[in-house]
Amino acid sequence: MPRKLSPDLWLFGVVVVLVSLGVVMVYSASAIIAADRFGDPLFFVRKQLVWALAGAGCLWAAMRLDYRTLERLVIPLLALSFVLLVLVLLPPFGQAINGTRRWFRIGPLSFQPVELAKFSLVLYLASFLARRPDTLRTFGRGPLPILLMAGAMAGLTILQPDLGNSLTLVVLTMVLAYLAGARSGHLAAVVAAALPVLALLVAMKPYRWRRMVAFVNPWDDPQGSGFQIIQSFLALGSGGWLGRGLGESKQKLFYLPEPYTDFIFAILGEELGLLGGMFVIALFAVVIWRGLRVGLRAPDAFGSYLALGLTLMLATQTLVNLAVVMGALPTKGLPLPFISFGGSALLMTMFSAGVLLNISQHASAA
Repeated sequence: MPRKLSPDLWLFGVVVVLVSLGVVMVYSASAIIAADRFGDPLFFVRKQLVWALAGAGCLWAAMRLDYRTLERLVIPLLALSFVLLVLVLLPPFGQAINGTRRWFRIGPLSFQPVELAKFSLVLYLASFLARRPDTLRTFGRGPLPILLMAGAMAGLTILQPDLGNSLTLVVLTMVLAYLAGARSGHLAAVVAAALPVLALLVAMKPYRWRRMVAFVNPWDDPQGSGFQIIQSFLALGSGGWLGRGLGESKQKLFYLPEPYTDFIFAILGEELGLLGGMFVIALFAVVIWRGLRVGLRAPDAFGSYLALGLTLMLATQTLVNLAVVMGALPTKGLPLPFISFGGSALLMTMFSAGVLLNISQHASAA
């Protein structure tokens, strides 16, 4: 199979555009808040720029490192991920923020171990599915081991608590298993068994139940549980076709909570309008298209499953974030890839993009 002389330039170009747009939007969405809280309007964008540059280094390194060498790191990365997922729950290692323990803090920087765990899980799934292609039709030898691995990671993530990322780990595993040939009946039975557990997890935490109620009808409590999604609606609705203009958002002026993180797309829609929002969605569609294309043209099963898994991870996070901002799903704490403020998420997302670009260099020609 011929080796390409260059990586997928479409994928590379779109990633560069998304990251650059993310830096601009983080500044636009956070400058007023940063000036009020820290006396420095550049507080958040400076951090985002540092992480973007570090992410560019990770992307370049992933492009240079042959993706097949990653298979030898499956066990070490899995072990490291589990250790970090446990340590983040224990003081004084984990940083407690708003009643959660999801971050390690080192000086001015913070790192969320679930981001490494998601990549490690994809790597494990790619290796497992490539090595044992004939076992997926038997539940005990195929889907069960990988679901147990995903379930263990998801369980530790729920304890942080972080239901959004824990569901991402499980959904990613099931979709990739289905694409690899697992029986739909087996996976449907797993979903049926998991639904009561999910309902219990929602009922056990009052804030999760309030989010479900707000999802059904946010106007029942417009000043409480429904406040954030209503402000998101107002931001998107007031943008019109062309938007208010870059930097002219009203909702970022202490109306929409944390507008530079999970709900940054609402600010983007307000400032750049429907056309700007559709352009960004089109960019993500290109990323998903090219990622799937890389997976389908990879020269070996490991590369194929790795590319498909990483693409599914990016697609899941993108679709869930956009659906939450538009009110099509209950509120979840998942950032918009490449764009939302956040160091570890941006770093691992750009590294994943670099791995996709590396695999594309080895893909068979069309």
